Amino acid sequence: MNLQEKLTTRTNNYLRILVKRGSSVESIHRAHASICDTKGRTLMKAGSSDYETFIRSALKPFQVLPFLTSGTAEKYNLDEKTLAIACGSHSGSADQARTAFRLLWNADIDIKQLKCPVPQNKKSKLQHNCSGKHSAFLATCKKMNWDLESYLMGHHPLQKEIFRRVSELLKIPAEELIAERDDCGAPTLLLRLSQMAILYAHLSRSDNPEFEKITRAMTNHPDLLAGEGNFDTELIKRGHKQIISKGGSEGIQCIGLLGEGLGLSIKVEDGSKRAKHAVAIHILRQLEWITPSALEELDEIILQKKTGIYIEVEGELKIP
Repeated sequence: MNLQEKLTTRTNNYLRILVKRGSSVESIHRAHASICDTKGRTLMKAGSSDYETFIRSALKPFQVLPFLTSGTAEKYNLDEKTLAIACGSHSGSADQARTAFRLLWNADIDIKQLKCPVPQNKKSKLQHNCSGKHSAFLATCKKMNWDLESYLMGHHPLQKEIFRRVSELLKIPAEELIAERDDCGAPTLLLRLSQMAILYAHLSRSDNPEFEKITRAMTNHPDLLAGEGNFDTELIKRGHKQIISKGGSEGIQCIGLLGEGLGLSIKVEDGSKRAKHAVAIHILRQLEWITPSALEELDEIILQKKTGIYIEVEGELKIP
């Protein structure tokens, strides 16, 4: 039995997500969640806060840090919308693709330099959900005179700088971070759920100017993060600029309470997207981070998509 199996087996307060057709249970998912502060303390959890998994696209608000700290945005006269698209996993709409294109245009970078693929049934790399992140990567490399061709390699100065910043926030040596290629080709990191929550706790602090710029871009332009009808966009719209949200593939969801330095991370073991959204709504209802009416709207938009199909979550966050 490996470590992950041991953690799962000895944990009995995980969250269960029941998918019902009528009154009968058709599918069951299992999830873990953790709430941490900037001091690294786990304040509440369900299941195992030590559960290890890849953070996937929830890393994007931290991958954009070199774009800010290097002065790239100022040099190429890039606005808040380009910062938002760099943090997003967008749906490839015309406005989203144009925003990513403007980032490249201002920096005088050819679209062909993008290493993200052309999505299936689409015409341009700009329509890939990670095109904003890749565009910001390239602009940063050009500003810093770093090689543009190898910008996705783990040994590249850009990626090493991202790893350095993450390791500082987590108070661990950068050499301990384990990175693998995400679907778009960029490195993503293997982290514990508590570490993801700690990252979002730092992102949610109000006294860090870099993080304040990132969260302001996210809350001012939620449509660039995902798109209408998508969880991150719809939650941020209803959060009265007090909530940030960024999901990742394979059942990852991270949320921060702005100004409070609190981060929430969620992992659904089987990677279910519907389950992670149900868990997020369930936990937000318990925490009262947004209003009940806003949660009802979110539930209706995100979960109530098929007549006769109901999703229920059993369990709650508990103090460790």
